[in-house]
Amino acid sequence: MTTIPWERVRRAGSKLTTPLHPDDYLSLLNPLWSSRELRGRIEKVVPETEDAATLVIRPGWGWHYEHRPGQYVGIGVQVEGRFQWRSYSVSSPPRRDGRTISITVRAMPEGLLSAHLVNGLEPGTIVRLAKPEGDFVMPDPPPERLLFLVGGSGITPVMAMLRTLDRRGTMPDVVLHYSSTTPERMIFRDELAALAEKHESFTFHQLHTDLDGMLDLQELDAVCDDWHGRETWACGPGPMLDAVTEHWESVDLEERLHVERFSLELGGEGGEGGTVTFRNSSKTVEADGATTILEAGEQAGVGMPYGCRMGICHTCTVTLVSGTLRDLRSGDEFGQPNEPVQTCVTAAVGDCTLDI
Repeated sequence: MTTIPWERVRRAGSKLTTPLHPDDYLSLLNPLWSSRELRGRIEKVVPETEDAATLVIRPGWGWHYEHRPGQYVGIGVQVEGRFQWRSYSVSSPPRRDGRTISITVRAMPEGLLSAHLVNGLEPGTIVRLAKPEGDFVMPDPPPERLLFLVGGSGITPVMAMLRTLDRRGTMPDVVLHYSSTTPERMIFRDELAALAEKHESFTFHQLHTDLDGMLDLQELDAVCDDWHGRETWACGPGPMLDAVTEHWESVDLEERLHVERFSLELGGEGGEGGTVTFRNSSKTVEADGATTILEAGEQAGVGMPYGCRMGICHTCTVTLVSGTLRDLRSGDEFGQPNEPVQTCVTAAVGDCTLDI
């Protein structure tokens, strides 16, 4: 069977379809064909608990990424006429064929997108994707002894790690302590119990906090008496992670602790501020060093593009004509003429002009 050279088709099509992009036509044939953005199609929605589900996603054209166990992806879904973006851990192990990936989502009472993903998304829905990111990953080869401290939906990146070890048949000495409010809300409980039965080297501790209270880290020896000598991964609610971090720091073991927090931390040094000019819109605004270019443009009445507002999806990217911007996450500066910049996570370092 002859393979269709899609890159060649796009180049030829671009000459025939101007001013429209060939993607506008190819997406009519298959909505997963797009070089403008990464897309995926929901293949299945698998209930895990009453308020959690696994979404099996088939990435479209342009997806050449094999995630590392523990990484997350960005997913954008249209809700009430606007694209909403969030990042979710990939719960499936990496596969050589790369045909599908899975994310597991818990519907949060205040979470518009999470509730929609769990309860309102139908198979066949086209979503936008962002490539895998994150440093909360299992090294290859893994350590000989591992400890996982997990709370609630924090099991999802750890599940990708455990499934990978199981698939390879190389389960090392692993202890998992999983806290959930009730047994019924414990995501993957049956699968984890089956893994513990299959592998003598895998120990699975369950704690149901509504019945038994929270884990007292002073009594961690009863759960894992050699935790001092293990590489530890912790993922869960913020207060739990704060307590774990403080406990490891108190015994000078913070270098052996890996923590995953899902939040946008604009903790980098701000800019100096300045006059921001939006060249095509003929508008200017004075912005301080803590105001993102996206927010400054919106204050000036410019129709700024945006998606996640978290630096994940790159929908907000525009061209910097002149001046310097600083990334509020890392402190990195951008000042090359005609350089693409993400407006949702950058602030002005002096006067600057953008092509919008």
